Amino acid sequence: MGSLFRRPKMPPIPQVELPDESKVPSAEDAAREAAEAEEMRRRNRKRKGRRSTILTEPDLEDEAVKLKKPLLGD
Repeated sequence: MGSLFRRPKMPPIPQVELPDESKVPSAEDAAREAAEAEEMRRRNRKRKGRRSTILTEPDLEDEAVKLKKPLLGD
């Protein structure tokens, strides 16, 4: 069957032209850093976990929080 069909030929790879470095915007500017810091602050403010759902303060708890699952028979 290999003689009935020819393999398709690959077209030549196009040459890539790199832009001038003077025209490329910098990713390290102050406005971008301020926007990323604001976004991170907003995410951290919305983040909730197990500690935020407990209504008592950790100082008032009787014992430490146990995060291990109990074994069967204990």
